[in-house]
Amino acid sequence: MKVELYQEVALTRDLPEHGLKVGDIAMLVDFVPHPSGGEEGCVLEVFNAIGESLATIAVPIAVVEALRSDEVLSVRPLAKAS
Repeated sequence: MKVELYQEVALTRDLPEHGLKVGDIAMLVDFVPHPSGGEEGCVLEVFNAIGESLATIAVPIAVVEALRSDEVLSVRPLAKAS
């Protein structure tokens, strides 16, 4: 399923530099072209469980996927970036 602007998406891999893990949810807020023709990227806004913005990050588009109706959300403490 294609991801769209202002859609909640799930991470498909851990991003330890941001303290994020596979399955974490973020809001896709922009698409960004690769400066030399590589893989397209996207900008994500990450929120905590009560809706406070934690970070805005840029990642390759392959790092996100659309949420599906057969998935269940869960909560976990935010990992500390190393």
